[in-house]
Amino acid sequence: MSTLTSNQDGFAVLPQSRIRLSDAWRSLVGDCFAAPYFSSLKRTLVEELQSGAQIYPPKQNWFEAFDRTDPSDVRVVIIGQDPYHGPGQAHGLAFSVLSGTPIPPSLRNIITEIECDLGLKWPIERGGNLSHWADQGVLLLNSILTVRNGCPGSHRNLGWEQFTDAVISRISLSQSHIVFMLWGSFAQSKRTLIDREKHLILEAPHPSPLSAYRGWFGSGHFSRANAYLKNRGKGAIEWC
Repeated sequence: MSTLTSNQDGFAVLPQSRIRLSDAWRSLVGDCFAAPYFSSLKRTLVEELQSGAQIYPPKQNWFEAFDRTDPSDVRVVIIGQDPYHGPGQAHGLAFSVLSGTPIPPSLRNIITEIECDLGLKWPIERGGNLSHWADQGVLLLNSILTVRNGCPGSHRNLGWEQFTDAVISRISLSQSHIVFMLWGSFAQSKRTLIDREKHLILEAPHPSPLSAYRGWFGSGHFSRANAYLKNRGKGAIEWC
């Protein structure tokens, strides 16, 4: 992949965090970096870092979902809200944690549903790392790409949502036969960005322990996604 330099992405004060974006992503959403809302977002993030705030994921992973999955490779989009807000958890992929990190409750419920839906056993050694999904074309996209330590939702309404909304709508416009998985009311609010005539939208309650028993378990999203993809010649995702 090509590298988007600090002068191009506007994070010149963050020399250690060059954003690696492929030419394809820059062609699709590169204009967003010059938008006024993104300039405001950058100023806020820079000010917080300079004040000593701890932001997750580490700045080199803010665009990890894009680094892992090019737009032409996207087969599934899973939309999260914002990253895990505890140390050593978030690494730039929605719902995913690094191997060796305790698996959060929502992700534990995702794994349980996969095992029941597909009749397979999740590899213990993989832990909660979902990088293998991203490498197969599953865009694990948080609507908000950063968060302050211990403060869920702390970077809401700074501008990330406008950027990721553009990502969702442009993928919908430029691609065909993508599976969009919308879990919970926040993700489901993004359905208006997606062309139902071109794509499959799967909706279910959030896998959080607070809502998983209201329809998340038994939703069958993973087998339904694979059936749709195979019927359109895209091949199944190896979820497990």
